[in-house]
Amino acid sequence: MYTLPARYGWVMRYEKILVEDSEKYFDLFDPDLYNPREWAKMAKAAGMKYAVITTKHHEGFCLFKTDYTDYQALNPPLCRKDLIREWVETFRAEGLKVGFYYSLLDWHHPDFEIDRIHPQVPKDPIGIAVR
Repeated sequence: MYTLPARYGWVMRYEKILVEDSEKYFDLFDPDLYNPREWAKMAKAAGMKYAVITTKHHEGFCLFKTDYTDYQALNPPLCRKDLIREWVETFRAEGLKVGFYYSLLDWHHPDFEIDRIHPQVPKDPIGIAVR
């Protein structure tokens, strides 16, 4: 989800985008170029032994099925599938080991503390986090 604004990573933080405002991208999430079969074959051909994928980044969107949140790949109308399961199955089928990056930060969850890197952290007049 964090790449949908099509600018750069951490766009929510740098542009101080509110969670409510970032949710407009949810229904637009369409992994139309998602092709783990091709990626796994290319990885193996390149001599890779393993690959690591981001399963959830700081904005809180999960690329896998979870009971923890509805903010996941199975819910946007243009996706509706567990992207991580498919990725794992295809990479393992090619004999590659898999690893996961999962951010504990979750800017989408209402109980997540607004820390110094949260997009909604108050700043002083010169832009330094006051927390």
